[in-house]
Amino acid sequence: MSDTEREVHAVAERAKDAAADLAPLSRAVKDEALLAMADALVDHAESIVAANAEDTARARENGLSEAMIDRLSLSVERIEAIADAVREIVELPDPVGEVVRGKILPNGLELHQIRVPLGVIGIIYEGRPNVTADAAALCLKSGNAALLRGSSSAYSSNTRIVEVLREALAKTGVPVDAVQLVPGAGRDSARALMRARGLVDVLIPRGGGALIQAVVRESTVPVIETGEGNCHVYVDAAADLDKALDIAVNAKTQRYSTCNTAETLLVHKHAADAFLPDVLRRLRELGVTVHGDDRVRFYDPEAVEATEEDWSTEYLSPDLAVKVVDSLDDAVAHIRRYSTAHTEAIVTDSQAAARRFVSRVDSAAVMVNASTRFTDGGEFGFGAEIGISTQKLHARGPMGLPEMTSTKYVVTGDGHLR
Repeated sequence: MSDTEREVHAVAERAKDAAADLAPLSRAVKDEALLAMADALVDHAESIVAANAEDTARARENGLSEAMIDRLSLSVERIEAIADAVREIVELPDPVGEVVRGKILPNGLELHQIRVPLGVIGIIYEGRPNVTADAAALCLKSGNAALLRGSSSAYSSNTRIVEVLREALAKTGVPVDAVQLVPGAGRDSARALMRARGLVDVLIPRGGGALIQAVVRESTVPVIETGEGNCHVYVDAAADLDKALDIAVNAKTQRYSTCNTAETLLVHKHAADAFLPDVLRRLRELGVTVHGDDRVRFYDPEAVEATEEDWSTEYLSPDLAVKVVDSLDDAVAHIRRYSTAHTEAIVTDSQAAARRFVSRVDSAAVMVNASTRFTDGGEFGFGAEIGISTQKLHARGPMGLPEMTSTKYVVTGDGHLR
């Protein structure tokens, strides 16, 4: 075992011990700790900003784009917003101990299925140092110990944030090792975390497709895939075209860099003549580059000729793939082939078409006459999320606090024998 592996296993072992002590704590104790964490972030904002300045200086030296530097940057105001987000988590219900179902069996045994923490959650993420505080708070509220492995670009910021959070926990009834930064900034430390099976219960990668797939391929720890979104909007033959125009534009342009942004627009051939000229003009006015098939380029010769790669690309930029399809079933077939199973939308006034689309599209979220941008824990009323799962395991879609728990059965008898 390498020195890096030994260091990572050491923090994982401490996290496992902390998770055992954290699991039975009451909501009041956990909420008190969260409030202490929020206050500490504000009290130490200037030192966090100073550490962040080291990261942004390195980022500029390494030629990162201004957009990436903005995602990386922290200010006192941004830290206050992070602290407010932690306080909002305090207001959320505690899922631990919730009875999922229960009954008395014919033999008199009482059977209850209750929510319990997952245990030790490792989170591997990119760029934004605000994730460090968000993830720590969500894990703590749901009774889990957090092992945080941010990107090397935010190493100084993450280190200081975790120091501040741990100093706050030391003054509460929550074990300090419930929040830890995985040591090291190189790939070896991330790989050691991925291989800490038996110490880490689940890994959650947050970032681009390359990061997520690397974790899925290399990890021996169970992984919940989050984030990557090649989302589609399908405009049906029976669509209200005014609604369709607004939904398609909002889904693409309301924000470009999110996983629930639409990347492909599919238009039924019977709606193409009336719809495509308007939507293509509106998109061009907003600075969107259209990558279209031959039928789309008939309406807009300036559109870029779409390639096979365009249909499977999560652009995260002002680019949109647009295709004319012959039927709803053709739209579904296209989605099945290229979707990342995140979010798809249909715009239609036909209940039959909506039912067929919903039943045949297998994604974490399916929208009917609504923008894909609504797939979000806050928009769903969950209050917060750790990410959006595109898997079919216990968690799918926005992962709120309940999705960060497992369950166990408690069986109570009175001397029962089988």
